[in-house]
Amino acid sequence: QVQLVESGGGLVQAGGSLRLSCAASGRTVSSYAMGWFRQAPGRERSFVAAINWSGGSTNYADSVKGRFTISRDNAKNTVYLQMNSLKPEDTAVYYCRGRAPRSGYDYWGQGTQVTVSA
Repeated sequence: QVQLVESGGGLVQAGGSLRLSCAASGRTVSSYAMGWFRQAPGRERSFVAAINWSGGSTNYADSVKGRFTISRDNAKNTVYLQMNSLKPEDTAVYYCRGRAPRSGYDYWGQGTQVTVSA
């Protein structure tokens, strides 16, 4: 079993920055594709960013390209999301997801709240 715990959320003014962390425990996720998703009130959960097992391949939602950066440190079993130039529309609960390489099973964290004030 894999447990994912997000941290780093909070309240920030528009234009500010936050760095989210997703720490995995239970087993190593070095072979897992990892991703960040978000869910704003009244809306469905949506894709934000993803990174492959080595960190050599990343992709982003159009709405965050050029502002957010996903990275990972496999030695620390942790994935990060650096968020710059934050906008009020980035306000949401941010979730970390880990996808097991063989089964395709998805593990989810409990989420961390990000609130961007205008």
